[in-house]
Amino acid sequence: MPDLRLLIAQLAPIKGEYADNLRRAGGVFAQAAGMEEPPGLIVFPEAALTGYFLEGGVRELAVTAGTIFRDVSAQHALAGAPPVDVVLGFYEEFQNRYYNSALYATLGGADPGIRHVHRKVFLPTYGLFDEERFVDHGHSVRAFDTSWGRAAMAICEDAWHSIVPTLAALDGAQLLIVPSASPARGIEPDQERGRDDPRPASVRRWEILARQMANEHGFYVAFAQLAGFEGGKGLQGSSLVVDPQGEVVVRGPLFGEALVEAAIHQDEITRARAEQPLLADLEMQLLNLLRSAEGSEPPVAYGPEDGDPPGTKPAPQSEREIVRPPDPDDAMSIDAELTGQWLVSFLRDELVRRRGFTKGIVGLSGGVDSAVTAFLAARALGPENVIGVRMPYRTSSAESMEHAELVADALGIELITVDISAAVDAYLEAADPQADATRRGNVMARMRMITLFDLSAKHRALPLGTGNKTERLLGYFTWHADDSPPVNPLGDLFKSQVIVLARHLGVPDVVVSKPATADLVVGQTDETDLGITYDKADRILHGLLRGMKQEQVCARGFAREDVETVSRRLHSTHWKRRLPTVAMVSSTTIGESYLRPVDY
Repeated sequence: MPDLRLLIAQLAPIKGEYADNLRRAGGVFAQAAGMEEPPGLIVFPEAALTGYFLEGGVRELAVTAGTIFRDVSAQHALAGAPPVDVVLGFYEEFQNRYYNSALYATLGGADPGIRHVHRKVFLPTYGLFDEERFVDHGHSVRAFDTSWGRAAMAICEDAWHSIVPTLAALDGAQLLIVPSASPARGIEPDQERGRDDPRPASVRRWEILARQMANEHGFYVAFAQLAGFEGGKGLQGSSLVVDPQGEVVVRGPLFGEALVEAAIHQDEITRARAEQPLLADLEMQLLNLLRSAEGSEPPVAYGPEDGDPPGTKPAPQSEREIVRPPDPDDAMSIDAELTGQWLVSFLRDELVRRRGFTKGIVGLSGGVDSAVTAFLAARALGPENVIGVRMPYRTSSAESMEHAELVADALGIELITVDISAAVDAYLEAADPQADATRRGNVMARMRMITLFDLSAKHRALPLGTGNKTERLLGYFTWHADDSPPVNPLGDLFKSQVIVLARHLGVPDVVVSKPATADLVVGQTDETDLGITYDKADRILHGLLRGMKQEQVCARGFAREDVETVSRRLHSTHWKRRLPTVAMVSSTTIGESYLRPVDY
């Protein structure tokens, strides 16, 4: 008989909708109450009632712990659920400050109330994170008593600092609860797992961390992770419960919602700490270790030499095997199955769940990028809900038209053809009949977006982007044209990676294999325009984005001329990847002081 039945509510909250998310929490209470053996503890993730990436929205959605307890208690009562303990992550207002917090409370029964509030100590402020700008640091990690034993909480990054689980264990914790909202990252292949379980690199790292924490300290770890997508960032789900031996008891699904159930056995903690008494060893040596950290380093103490030295005959040359690290993986390698699953989940979440669309519309150029977007959209929405649009100009190649139709036929999606020749020619005749090829190409690209967005309104189908990461970084697109669709599944994949994904999805080989071209000028190819192959450009860009200097990239075998070409294009086109520059004249400038995420 377990000492505690635990349930992780792996949810995908609606961004900024506190009341709606609260009702969804009530739905969890109702479902849990109907279980054959209802849980004694339900754990909700970090920022479960608001979503995580709020930026300045924290001020509008932060509440007191007392308010959270009142509102969650009301939902618990409405659900008719039996008494239960709950952990819930939320943005907290406390003593005139804002925190990223988690409370532990008892709902219902003879003694309801808040048992503990943990305020996140380590606030990530790097890369895609900016917590320090919006909330204050907590300052302590404490264990606390519950009706079933002793617990402690750590919120997301707190758990990555090894001192946090150690402090919790030293304070008597038998269960470490980790509410988290970690975005998934990393699509490289996992060499240590089978093809039947593709997982992002970040998910694998979290599991390694949870297993190490549990094994070292001899306690259970419950990792409760948000799911769904927030502004393109896939909150990974994959919640975990790990036992005191460091073994995974149960895993939640990647990206999707689920209730993840596990049992906690106190005798397993006792057994683990007896078989591997690492915590007892630490308790015995803790004061000595702390003393060693105080003051200056003492002189090294050692005994003098004694006896006669050994003989001086030279040793024979060793014949032992020399083991060297393997060559690094190809920077462009991806797990295509995982990548496809990830992007299909993104499209489904972004279009249907967040924006309320059931249809998507894609400009089919006959090239590999638009084909991959169409294939992903058909998987996400169903072929009957995807519209492909061919938009030829009179100089467009017949091959492009044929290949666009080939893709539409392969998927069974609707195909519309709109010839833009008359519209483009009419504008240029009125504006400047002598416009050069570049200007004419830009007019064509923008006319295609006018067409796509107009058909979007007609069919109530959201335009889907087709631009890859390489094109975006090199500025190889028409501003306010190729980059205009509001949702783009390919924007974080290099061209080389798009091609790998295309082959995995089954895009016709004739589309994948042909030279890439924008088809704005007869005979044009992308690589001729750029002056470098995509294969080289992708690897150079990867090095530059990882912080390598040009000399370091060259040392990897790339010609200096190629590296300089890529670097010049990268650094001269930042403006194309940003909103228009605004003159800041107030303290509430949009995008500078007034910050709200795109999905708020």
